Amino acid sequence: MDKRRWQDWVMLVLGIWFTFSPFMLGYPDPTGIAAINSHVFGAIVTVLATAALMRPRMWEEWVNLALGLWLIAAPFVLTFGTDRLAAINHILIGMLITADALWALMDVRAPAAIKVLTFGRRRKHPT
Repeated sequence: MDKRRWQDWVMLVLGIWFTFSPFMLGYPDPTGIAAINSHVFGAIVTVLATAALMRPRMWEEWVNLALGLWLIAAPFVLTFGTDRLAAINHILIGMLITADALWALMDVRAPAAIKVLTFGRRRKHPT
């Protein structure tokens, strides 16, 4: 993985949003578990996206996938689901991060899979 992808920029925006979303959305408890989870995991996503923009690595996409799945589960696991706004924000951002990570993983793996399936040869299309 040696090129920058648009998915890394999307991940950076999602990470920044998630970090500051408790303030922007006005979570009822700015020091509660939902806000802390947003700050911590938003910062992690932001740092990973920044690192990926500098030097992309495959493991970052796998970590982002796990983080996205955690954000989807967090409102239920941490029981802050009664704070609807925080729960919706966590689930929505988690879904976007998960989709973005999957897309980045497929982007990287698809050319290799095609090469394997065609035994390394390119097919000539009839003209």
